[in-house]
Amino acid sequence: MTPPDVARVTRALARPGAWIDQVGEGAYVVRLSADRRRRAALALDETQFIALTDAPGLKVRPEGGWRLTRAPDDAPSRAGRPSILEGRRLVTDPDGRRTMKTVNLGESPIAWLARRRDARGEAWLTPVEIAVAEKLRDDFVAAGTVGRLTMAWDAGPRTRAGRGSGLDPAERARAAKARIAAALAAVGPGLREILEQVCFAGTALEAAERSLGLPRRSGKMVLKLALGRLAAHYGLG
Repeated sequence: MTPPDVARVTRALARPGAWIDQVGEGAYVVRLSADRRRRAALALDETQFIALTDAPGLKVRPEGGWRLTRAPDDAPSRAGRPSILEGRRLVTDPDGRRTMKTVNLGESPIAWLARRRDARGEAWLTPVEIAVAEKLRDDFVAAGTVGRLTMAWDAGPRTRAGRGSGLDPAERARAAKARIAAALAAVGPGLREILEQVCFAGTALEAAERSLGLPRRSGKMVLKLALGRLAAHYGLG
Protein backbone atom coordinates (compact mmCIF):
# COMPACT_ATOMS: atom_id res chain seq x y z
CA MET A 1 0.00 0.00 0.00
CA THR A 2 1.43 3.38 -0.99
CA PRO A 3 1.55 6.22 1.58
CA PRO A 4 -1.41 8.13 0.02
CA ASP A 5 -3.55 4.99 0.28
CA VAL A 6 -2.58 4.49 3.93
CA ALA A 7 -3.44 8.09 4.69
CA ARG A 8 -6.76 7.83 2.88
CA VAL A 9 -7.81 4.65 4.67
CA THR A 10 -6.63 6.03 8.01
CA ARG A 11 -8.76 9.14 7.54
CA ALA A 12 -11.77 6.97 6.75
CA LEU A 13 -11.18 4.73 9.76
CA ALA A 14 -10.80 7.76 12.03
CA ARG A 15 -14.47 8.59 11.51
CA PRO A 16 -16.78 7.63 14.40
CA GLY A 17 -18.12 4.13 13.88
CA ALA A 18 -15.80 3.27 10.97
CA TRP A 19 -14.38 -0.24 10.82
CA ILE A 20 -12.92 -2.90 8.50
CA ASP A 21 -15.05 -5.86 7.48
CA GLN A 22 -13.71 -9.04 5.84
CA VAL A 23 -15.87 -9.90 2.85
CA GLY A 24 -13.90 -12.83 1.45
CA GLU A 25 -10.53 -14.55 1.53
CA GLY A 26 -8.01 -11.72 1.28
CA ALA A 27 -10.76 -9.15 0.63
CA TYR A 28 -11.75 -6.35 3.03
CA VAL A 29 -13.83 -3.19 2.99
CA VAL A 30 -14.05 -0.09 5.16
CA ARG A 31 -17.57 0.47 6.48
CA LEU A 32 -18.67 3.75 8.00
CA SER A 33 -21.51 2.24 10.04
CA ALA A 34 -22.48 -1.07 11.63
CA ASP A 35 -25.10 -1.64 8.92
CA ARG A 36 -23.58 -4.07 6.40
CA ARG A 37 -26.36 -3.26 3.93
CA ARG A 38 -24.89 0.18 3.37
CA ARG A 39 -22.35 0.61 0.62
CA ALA A 40 -18.73 0.19 1.70
CA ALA A 41 -16.53 3.28 1.59
CA LEU A 42 -13.29 1.60 0.43
CA ALA A 43 -12.10 -1.83 -0.71
CA LEU A 44 -8.80 -3.35 0.47
CA ASP A 45 -6.82 -6.42 -0.50
CA GLU A 46 -4.78 -8.68 1.81
CA THR A 47 -1.53 -6.76 1.27
CA GLN A 48 -3.16 -3.45 2.11
CA PHE A 49 -4.85 -4.87 5.19
CA ILE A 50 -1.58 -6.30 6.54
CA ALA A 51 0.10 -2.92 5.95
CA LEU A 52 -2.58 -1.29 8.10
CA THR A 53 -1.94 -3.71 10.98
CA ASP A 54 1.62 -2.36 11.11
CA ALA A 55 0.78 1.34 10.80
CA PRO A 56 -1.34 2.99 12.05
CA GLY A 57 -2.49 -0.24 13.76
CA LEU A 58 -5.77 -2.14 14.06
CA LYS A 59 -7.57 -3.94 16.86
CA VAL A 60 -10.42 -6.44 16.94
CA ARG A 61 -13.97 -5.12 17.21
CA PRO A 62 -16.12 -6.97 19.78
CA GLU A 63 -18.86 -7.19 17.14
CA GLY A 64 -16.48 -8.55 14.52
CA GLY A 65 -14.00 -6.98 12.14
CA TRP A 66 -11.34 -4.42 13.09
CA ARG A 67 -11.10 -0.74 13.84
CA LEU A 68 -8.33 1.79 14.12
CA THR A 69 -6.21 1.64 17.28
CA ARG A 70 -6.48 5.15 18.61
CA ALA A 71 -6.94 5.14 22.39
CA PRO A 72 -3.67 5.32 24.36
CA ASP A 73 -4.98 2.87 26.95
CA ASP A 74 -5.65 0.11 24.43
CA ALA A 75 -3.48 -2.90 25.27
CA PRO A 76 -2.40 -3.64 21.68
CA SER A 77 -0.86 -0.19 21.30
CA ARG A 78 1.27 -0.22 24.46
CA ALA A 79 4.99 -0.83 24.24
CA GLY A 80 5.70 -4.37 25.31
CA ARG A 81 2.14 -5.53 24.75
CA PRO A 82 2.15 -7.25 21.34
CA SER A 83 -1.11 -7.24 19.42
CA ILE A 84 -3.25 -10.34 18.98
CA LEU A 85 -5.06 -9.59 15.74
CA GLU A 86 -6.67 -12.63 14.16
CA GLY A 87 -7.15 -12.62 10.42
CA ARG A 88 -6.69 -14.70 7.28
CA ARG A 89 -3.31 -14.85 5.55
CA LEU A 90 -1.67 -16.93 2.85
CA VAL A 91 0.68 -19.34 4.64
CA THR A 92 3.25 -21.64 3.03
CA ASP A 93 2.79 -25.25 4.20
CA PRO A 94 5.78 -27.56 4.75
CA ASP A 95 5.29 -29.03 1.25
CA GLY A 96 5.40 -25.60 -0.37
CA ARG A 97 1.67 -25.19 -0.93
CA ARG A 98 0.14 -21.80 -0.07
CA THR A 99 -3.20 -21.86 1.73
CA MET A 100 -5.33 -19.36 3.62
CA LYS A 101 -5.08 -19.86 7.38
CA THR A 102 -6.18 -17.99 10.49
CA VAL A 103 -3.10 -16.29 11.93
CA ASN A 104 -2.13 -13.44 14.20
CA LEU A 105 -1.67 -10.39 11.96
CA GLY A 106 -0.41 -8.24 14.79
CA GLU A 107 3.15 -8.12 16.01
CA SER A 108 4.04 -11.33 17.83
CA PRO A 109 5.83 -11.31 21.20
CA ILE A 110 8.87 -12.91 19.53
CA ALA A 111 8.98 -10.17 16.89
CA TRP A 112 8.69 -7.52 19.62
CA LEU A 113 11.39 -9.14 21.75
CA ALA A 114 13.64 -9.48 18.70
CA ARG A 115 13.73 -5.68 18.47
CA ARG A 116 14.50 -5.13 22.14
CA ARG A 117 17.94 -4.13 23.43
CA ASP A 118 19.32 -4.16 26.96
CA ALA A 119 21.17 -1.31 28.66
CA ARG A 120 24.38 -2.31 26.86
CA GLY A 121 22.65 -2.23 23.49
CA GLU A 122 22.68 -6.00 23.08
CA ALA A 123 19.69 -7.78 21.58
CA TRP A 124 17.43 -9.68 23.99
CA LEU A 125 17.27 -12.67 21.63
CA THR A 126 19.96 -14.11 19.39
CA PRO A 127 19.28 -14.87 15.71
CA VAL A 128 19.22 -18.60 16.52
CA GLU A 129 16.68 -18.09 19.32
CA ILE A 130 14.47 -16.08 16.98
CA ALA A 131 14.79 -18.69 14.23
CA VAL A 132 13.83 -21.66 16.41
CA ALA A 133 10.89 -19.76 17.92
CA GLU A 134 9.59 -18.97 14.44
CA LYS A 135 10.19 -22.58 13.34
CA LEU A 136 8.05 -23.84 16.22
CA ARG A 137 5.40 -21.25 15.46
CA ASP A 138 5.37 -22.29 11.78
CA ASP A 139 4.56 -25.87 12.81
CA PHE A 140 1.80 -24.55 15.06
CA VAL A 141 0.23 -22.76 12.08
CA ALA A 142 0.78 -25.75 9.78
CA ALA A 143 -1.00 -27.96 12.32
CA GLY A 144 -4.07 -25.78 11.98
CA THR A 145 -4.14 -25.13 15.71
CA VAL A 146 -4.33 -21.32 15.84
CA GLY A 147 -6.84 -20.39 18.52
CA ARG A 148 -6.72 -23.90 20.05
CA LEU A 149 -3.70 -23.88 22.33
CA THR A 150 -4.77 -26.78 24.57
CA MET A 151 -3.97 -29.72 22.32
CA ALA A 152 -3.08 -33.34 23.12
CA TRP A 153 0.25 -33.06 21.35
CA ASP A 154 1.44 -36.45 22.55
CA ALA A 155 -1.54 -38.16 20.92
CA GLY A 156 -0.01 -37.69 17.47
CA PRO A 157 2.69 -39.82 15.82
CA ARG A 158 6.23 -39.24 17.09
CA THR A 159 7.90 -39.23 13.66
CA ARG A 160 9.82 -36.44 12.01
CA ALA A 161 8.30 -37.15 8.63
CA GLY A 162 5.84 -34.85 6.99
CA ARG A 163 7.78 -32.35 4.93
CA GLY A 164 7.39 -34.21 1.67
CA SER A 165 5.05 -33.15 -1.10
CA GLY A 166 2.95 -36.31 -1.16
CA LEU A 167 0.92 -35.74 2.02
CA ASP A 168 -2.68 -34.59 2.08
CA PRO A 169 -3.69 -31.65 4.36
CA ALA A 170 -4.75 -33.91 7.24
CA GLU A 171 -1.48 -35.83 7.11
CA ARG A 172 0.53 -32.60 6.99
CA ALA A 173 -1.33 -31.34 10.05
CA ARG A 174 -0.66 -34.60 11.92
CA ALA A 175 3.01 -34.46 10.96
CA ALA A 176 3.25 -30.85 12.21
CA LYS A 177 1.64 -31.88 15.52
CA ALA A 178 4.15 -34.73 15.80
CA ARG A 179 7.03 -32.29 15.31
CA ILE A 180 5.53 -30.03 17.97
CA ALA A 181 5.18 -32.96 20.38
CA ALA A 182 8.81 -33.94 19.85
CA ALA A 183 10.02 -30.35 20.29
CA LEU A 184 8.05 -29.76 23.49
CA ALA A 185 9.17 -33.11 24.91
CA ALA A 186 12.79 -32.14 24.24
CA VAL A 187 12.31 -28.78 25.99
CA GLY A 188 10.67 -30.52 28.95
CA PRO A 189 8.14 -29.54 31.63
CA GLY A 190 8.79 -26.28 33.40
CA LEU A 191 10.07 -24.67 30.20
CA ARG A 192 7.72 -25.87 27.49
CA GLU A 193 4.87 -23.89 29.06
CA ILE A 194 6.42 -20.52 28.25
CA LEU A 195 6.87 -21.59 24.63
CA GLU A 196 3.19 -22.51 24.49
CA GLN A 197 2.27 -19.13 25.92
CA VAL A 198 4.59 -16.96 23.82
CA CYS A 199 5.04 -18.87 20.55
CA PHE A 200 1.58 -20.43 20.30
CA ALA A 201 -0.86 -18.19 22.17
CA GLY A 202 0.99 -14.97 21.30
CA THR A 203 0.99 -13.93 24.95
CA ALA A 204 3.17 -10.96 25.93
CA LEU A 205 6.11 -11.92 28.15
CA GLU A 206 4.84 -10.03 31.19
CA ALA A 207 1.40 -11.64 30.86
CA ALA A 208 3.01 -15.07 30.44
CA GLU A 209 4.90 -14.54 33.70
CA ARG A 210 1.63 -13.89 35.53
CA SER A 211 -0.16 -16.79 33.86
CA LEU A 212 2.60 -19.26 34.75
CA GLY A 213 3.19 -17.89 38.26
CA LEU A 214 6.77 -16.88 37.50
CA PRO A 215 8.62 -14.19 39.48
CA ARG A 216 8.36 -10.74 37.94
CA ARG A 217 10.98 -10.05 35.25
CA SER A 218 12.03 -13.71 35.14
CA GLY A 219 10.17 -14.46 31.91
CA LYS A 220 13.03 -13.43 29.63
CA MET A 221 15.48 -15.80 31.33
CA VAL A 222 13.00 -18.70 31.31
CA LEU A 223 12.17 -18.07 27.65
CA LYS A 224 15.85 -18.02 26.68
CA LEU A 225 16.45 -21.30 28.54
CA ALA A 226 13.51 -22.87 26.69
CA LEU A 227 14.72 -21.55 23.34
CA GLY A 228 18.21 -22.91 24.07
CA ARG A 229 16.81 -26.41 24.54
CA LEU A 230 14.66 -25.96 21.45
CA ALA A 231 17.72 -24.93 19.43
CA ALA A 232 19.56 -28.05 20.61
CA HIS A 233 16.58 -30.20 19.55
CA TYR A 234 16.62 -28.63 16.09
CA GLY A 235 20.38 -29.11 15.86
CA LEU A 236 21.08 -25.38 15.98
CA GLY A 237 22.35 -25.14 19.54
